[in-house]
Amino acid sequence: MAKVYVFLADGFEDVEALIPVDVLRRGGVEVITVSTVDDLQIVTSAHGVQMVADAMFDDCDFADADLLMLPGGMPGASNLFAHKGVCEAVVRQYEAGKRVSAICAAPAVVLAQLGVLDGHRATCYPGFEQMLTKADYTGELVTVDGLITTAEGPAAAFPYAYELLGQLTDRDTARQIAVGMRFAHLMEK
Repeated sequence: MAKVYVFLADGFEDVEALIPVDVLRRGGVEVITVSTVDDLQIVTSAHGVQMVADAMFDDCDFADADLLMLPGGMPGASNLFAHKGVCEAVVRQYEAGKRVSAICAAPAVVLAQLGVLDGHRATCYPGFEQMLTKADYTGELVTVDGLITTAEGPAAAFPYAYELLGQLTDRDTARQIAVGMRFAHLMEK
């Protein structure tokens, strides 16, 4: 079973974290939400929703991660970038040739500033693309370049989640979950 760690910082965008967590878990992927808030397992979203993370950052060893995922939102993305441990984990994951994903502001605010997107195609929330100085900005809803997956923003949360599920399991599983959640028919119209 694939294993995903989702980093949560105060100010994370609610749907960009929770939709992928929900979809991946429905597809049989082990997902661990990780609080990056010092000594608190409760993380507050950009819209004031408090979420109890599965684990604290310092209690995790990310060596077994198949994917490290970064939700966007502001100031969530900035708070992720300010967390030294998150930055180190993302760079190690990338340098190990393993999957990294980010949505909304996080591709620009975190991945681009860490050099992870250098020479890669990527998307992000409109207005942040100027931070992708060494990446090829696509403006797409979801962009996949090798082991890096980026997405545009809240409306991209479902397509992003199904894309990640397909990568971590198979396309049939992702399609079945999309059909069962009544999403697939929306994309076919």
